[in-house]
Amino acid sequence: MAIGTLAAMALVNRHLAKKAERDNPAAGRILNVNGVRLHFVERGSGEPLILLHGNGSMIEDFQSSGLIDLAAKQFRVIVFDRPGFGHSDRPRNVIWTPDAQAELIKQALAGLGVSNAVVLGHSWGASVGVALALKFPDLVRGLVLASGYYYPTARPDVIAMGAPSLPLIGNILSHTLSPMISRAIWPLMMAKIFGPRSMPEKFAAFPKEMALRPSQIRASAAESALMIPDAFKLRNQYANLKMPVVIIAGQDDHLIDIDTQSARLHSDIPQSKFHRIAGHGHMIQQTATDQVMSAIQDVTRSASQLEAAE
Repeated sequence: MAIGTLAAMALVNRHLAKKAERDNPAAGRILNVNGVRLHFVERGSGEPLILLHGNGSMIEDFQSSGLIDLAAKQFRVIVFDRPGFGHSDRPRNVIWTPDAQAELIKQALAGLGVSNAVVLGHSWGASVGVALALKFPDLVRGLVLASGYYYPTARPDVIAMGAPSLPLIGNILSHTLSPMISRAIWPLMMAKIFGPRSMPEKFAAFPKEMALRPSQIRASAAESALMIPDAFKLRNQYANLKMPVVIIAGQDDHLIDIDTQSARLHSDIPQSKFHRIAGHGHMIQQTATDQVMSAIQDVTRSASQLEAAE
């Protein structure tokens, strides 16, 4: 009986995942980087600006926020679906740490003729941005870190969220129970990440069903499981970032404590600037889009001034 129920759930979730992919075809182009299919969208012209989304998200987060259109007036904007999200692959023979993703992004940018860029990372994408800047400092001329998690803390919720990434049981969960539970608690999840603000109407353009596919739930769980150990690995390296850095976070973030994370990071990077956005939460790219754009312009000015002085 139980096996039959799980099999039925798996069939329903597979059907919904295929439908989501038909309803939301890739909006950009696919790059093949060392056998990994990496989906990206490119808009505008000028100096390159790279946008890296958070865990569980995809290109459509930045697209629906309006940030891509806003930035494309000034920059050559390149936005990736990180491995396992949106229309990008996530081969299981790789542990997709921030370092591994940084290597992939660097090679993808080389294929696009980009050797120097401003990089913005939101949430988990901030960790990838940091790894990219530490591994390839000549590539990253300026860094915007938005709503990131940088130092290890006790997070029982993160451990629970990592369950669908476990061997065997994780496969079963991600194909059966996890998508259905995620659908049921979606409004609570949105309230937490957007709070204290309401979810803006423009976020309706975000393809929820793409995020609830078994493959993306597994990718998200894997990144949840990596969150604390990767913060532990990076915690003593932030002072090695020598390029201009702007840190930006919502003062009322319900997901990440900005005092123990963003504020502490600001104290560890001497040349950094820190913008607290009062009355906003984790999803500042959606609710404080203009302020995030200002942070991008701020770090770009600082990078130009530094280059002119050298």
